Amino acid sequence: MRVIFMGTPDFAVPSLRALVESGHTVQAVVTQPDRPKGRGKKEAPPPVKEEAQALGLPVLQPLKVKDQDFIKSLQGFSPEIIVVVAYGQILPRDILLLPEYGCVNVHASLLPKYRGAAPVHWAVINGEQETGITTMFMDEGLDTGDIILQENTPVSDKDTVGTIHDRLAEMGARLLSKTLDLIERAQAPRTPQGDQSSYAPMITGADELIQWNKPARDIFNHIRGMDPWPGARTFLGGKRLKIWRAHVIEENQAQEYPHSEPGQILGTGREGLTVLTGKGIIVIDELQLQGAKRMMTADFLRGTPGILGSVLTNEPDRGGGRK
Repeated sequence: MRVIFMGTPDFAVPSLRALVESGHTVQAVVTQPDRPKGRGKKEAPPPVKEEAQALGLPVLQPLKVKDQDFIKSLQGFSPEIIVVVAYGQILPRDILLLPEYGCVNVHASLLPKYRGAAPVHWAVINGEQETGITTMFMDEGLDTGDIILQENTPVSDKDTVGTIHDRLAEMGARLLSKTLDLIERAQAPRTPQGDQSSYAPMITGADELIQWNKPARDIFNHIRGMDPWPGARTFLGGKRLKIWRAHVIEENQAQEYPHSEPGQILGTGREGLTVLTGKGIIVIDELQLQGAKRMMTADFLRGTPGILGSVLTNEPDRGGGRK
């Protein structure tokens, strides 16, 4: 089939490769414009552009997908199908109706759960034990189109956003190949989505903050749901502290600490930072203090004495830390 591919981040790269390897004619790749990146804020191409250039494919980077000149350029290709994988903009009706076989999307959740921009993050944050990939025919709604195929994968306590992201990216590429094969043979199912939908909005700075008054299990899931980006954060005194890895040692409130408060550091031993939560106790295994590199907590403690009894908070303590 003649295909236009639309995608932007790392997640979309395996799907682009799968299209090329499966023998489809990728007429052009559409991706977001280059953006400033890193400390130097130099313009950097998105991962899909880099992959497309390596494959020798034409690249289009419209600022707005609704731009009429861009839509006319797509019409000039006369694509049979448009494949969309984490492109980053909602397609207008003119594009949705353009290809003969419609527009197909690869989405990183088991729709109708977790429609929206950050399905992997919220699945892990919410402690889901299963997630997966959905291919669907696109319509004008936000991830509301008819389902073609789905494949699930378990989520264990050892999983993070990073591990699930990488697994789903490869699963999505395989499922896309199967989907296009079915469409070519006019055998693709169309299953309307049910009513049990949920929304996975883009992660904001406020979402990164650890709420220490929550149960230990919820905080553990939150930390996993922010690793490796953007990182769950809290504050120790006046400095930001990112928490990368932790484990729960007590699910219920510890009776021996009646005068302590959520976020208070109860222990600074070899096992890590032991912290009281709203219900239970959690141990921080890996962290990153503002201005420093990511490190194991034991290494951090060797250079940061005297924090036993300090309270981790949701905002900088201009007074130098609470005890």
